[in-house]
Amino acid sequence: MGAQVLDNESCHQSSFYPTSKMNRKPGWKAGATFLMVTFCFGTLWYLPVEIYLPRSYVDVRDLCSPGDVASKAAVLISNYSRNHPVFLQLSDYFWVEKHSLYELPYGTKGSEELLLKFLALAGHYHVPNQIERLQCRRCVVVGNGHRLKNSSLGNIINKYDVVIRLNNAPVHKYEKDVGSKTSMRFFYPESADFDPDLDNNPNTLMVLIPFKSMDIKWMKIILNNEKRVRKGFWKMPPIIWDVEPQNTRILNPYYMEVTVTKILGSEMKPPEKVKVRPTTGMLAITFALHFCDVVHIAGFGYPASDNEKQPIHYYEKVTLKSMAVTEHNITMEALAIKKLLQHRVIQNLTYF
Repeated sequence: MGAQVLDNESCHQSSFYPTSKMNRKPGWKAGATFLMVTFCFGTLWYLPVEIYLPRSYVDVRDLCSPGDVASKAAVLISNYSRNHPVFLQLSDYFWVEKHSLYELPYGTKGSEELLLKFLALAGHYHVPNQIERLQCRRCVVVGNGHRLKNSSLGNIINKYDVVIRLNNAPVHKYEKDVGSKTSMRFFYPESADFDPDLDNNPNTLMVLIPFKSMDIKWMKIILNNEKRVRKGFWKMPPIIWDVEPQNTRILNPYYMEVTVTKILGSEMKPPEKVKVRPTTGMLAITFALHFCDVVHIAGFGYPASDNEKQPIHYYEKVTLKSMAVTEHNITMEALAIKKLLQHRVIQNLTYF
């Protein structure tokens, strides 16, 4: 059973639910009316959710308006700009006078030489032509949340121009619920324990989120088949990884900085003391806000804090307890996503 956070600002049901008909269990009207009346008077509720939104009525092809997300995001994000390369590239970081203010994961300060070697090895650092040439980019960020299980959203997800997946979330055997198309997969070395052949497409871009210089070094070693390094990771990443160098990218740390300072509202002074580490999903949403014209999300959200048995992922039984040892502030992220939903900057294919 999932959970949804509601407060005074969400008294308008249309902020979370489509107006089309939904299949609900008998007696839902009375319960919904009671809850809506109660929380609109100021009570904070965790609303149990037992069903998923069937979105088969959505025609993705009719949803795109160029510049729509950019204009809405600019209202919420100070100094919003799309004038930054989405992936690190040689010309922007090493052949001109441009120095980063921050070290990884918020900038490239101190990692320039290592990045130079990797980018020279990979040879590619641009968006593929089939995506770049789109007049309007329809994107969906597929989270790893348990509410995707039995959602039957696979066919809908496959219709988007760009499908972004996170970390080691599997596709194989879950196609009915999560789809089979993967345009980009955001990951870091410790989350790379998936099968690239089964869970990606041949042209999937593997987008590394570098939290530390060792992350870049790991990918360089893997792609160049150099001597493996086993230290410097909180969990041992794969030592054999079948991915083509031309399909690898490094996400511009600019989006990490924007996520922390503009989306989550944390301070960056001094940056070495910043403890906020956005989830891969939150970072992917920030990226999409700067890259896409339509941004939909699916499978985001966690169970209520007192729910110790509900799995947090659609593919495994790990519970919310596992988040206690991370530096993720899931409460802060939930509020940020909710704000984006309420302002219609993004839309949700599942409950949140």
